[in-house]
Amino acid sequence: MALQAAFIVPHPPLIIPAVGRGKETDIQATIDAYDEVAQQIAALKPQTIVVTSPHATAYRDYFHISPGNSAQGDMRRFDARDTELSCRYDTELANRISTLAAAEDFPAGTEGERDPSIDHATYIPLYFVDKFYQDYEVVRIGLSGYGPMEHYHLGQLITQAADQLDCRVVLVASGDLSHKLTYDGPYGFAPEGPVFDEQITEAMAQGDFMRILSFDEGFCDKAAECGLRSFQIMAGALDGKSVDAHLLSYEGPFGVGYAVASFIVTGDDDTRRFGTRYEDEQRMKVQQARAHEDPYVTLARASIEHFVREHTPLPRPDDLPEEMLTRRAGVFVSLHEHGRLRGCIGTIGPVTPCIADEIIRNGISACSEDPRFDPVRPNELDQLEISVDVLGEPQDIASTDELDPQRYGVIVSNGGRRGLLLPMLDGVDTVAEQVEIAMRKGGIGPHEPGTTLQRFEVIRHE
Repeated sequence: MALQAAFIVPHPPLIIPAVGRGKETDIQATIDAYDEVAQQIAALKPQTIVVTSPHATAYRDYFHISPGNSAQGDMRRFDARDTELSCRYDTELANRISTLAAAEDFPAGTEGERDPSIDHATYIPLYFVDKFYQDYEVVRIGLSGYGPMEHYHLGQLITQAADQLDCRVVLVASGDLSHKLTYDGPYGFAPEGPVFDEQITEAMAQGDFMRILSFDEGFCDKAAECGLRSFQIMAGALDGKSVDAHLLSYEGPFGVGYAVASFIVTGDDDTRRFGTRYEDEQRMKVQQARAHEDPYVTLARASIEHFVREHTPLPRPDDLPEEMLTRRAGVFVSLHEHGRLRGCIGTIGPVTPCIADEIIRNGISACSEDPRFDPVRPNELDQLEISVDVLGEPQDIASTDELDPQRYGVIVSNGGRRGLLLPMLDGVDTVAEQVEIAMRKGGIGPHEPGTTLQRFEVIRHE
């Protein structure tokens, strides 16, 4: 069996004595658990350690696998000298993962390296491993802006590559938990922080990778977690494997959660195909939603599906409610996939003869022209959740006191620049957040003279 085990570990810089200068003893349980992991790795004697790191080279739409034969790194950025560490890269395994990814047009490979040095989220686990074992090579992989299933599938490719090469591999998923556990911590407190840590550590203890895939994105953002996508890659690497799961430690004395967990592979288990189960559940969720979609969302979905499959705009159907054919309004079409935003494009005011045409036009734009995302692919269509916001007339307002992010959207204008933000958005809970995001979208500075505000209401169709 090529993949022998996987481990979840944190990466607090102060756990390195040259950085902590005695402060590391405040997380002694984490140090002890780290040593236990390193000793388990030494006993397994892997040829290669694959490290997934939140602080390696990362792209929104690409998984970067570090190229080259070797790398060096240190902790000087944390005021620690004489801390250099080096590793040899397993170029054969890295290239095999890249080849498998290219064969199915999956966005992963060794191109686009920005910083060849070992990042601290990779340095720290290797520091502990080196205390007990040195005869290994490394594959270092960064995260991406993609959703859970893309990270999970990368893990599957890692295991597939290791199986093809018949090499002994251990995967180390580097990642901290919530950064918002205490009011006096460096990132402050959010109530979602302790809840996230409780739920994710329960999942680790139980080997429940379905929960690791199923966290709500908005909830995770509020918790300010660090390692979830790293753990999702690990879950994919263990797809179809039975594991002996143990949560070895959990601490959060500095306002950041640190967990150490081990997952020793004990055999094959087809009941643990969590990626397939997750996709089936998401597909069922969308199918149930489709059964209750109103004509606005039905039209948006038809426009998107027709354009993605046929590459031409959908002709306007005749059997639509009169309001959609006679009224004009600005419209936003929003797409979500597995709970994550997948595209959102709209018009502040109408640019077509009627709402129906506005929906068709903006549905096409949302699935193919949002600069934050690649165009929607045909195999994603049955997993999309779609909403349509029909905008009311903007109203001039004198101050932010007249705003409410749950009731009103906001338009911030200065000269020819405008930024708009819809109401009722996950993670936007205050007027200050709403206005700041809208200003940023419009390229407007926070104190520029001549800035004006407008508010508008929407009718949301889901």
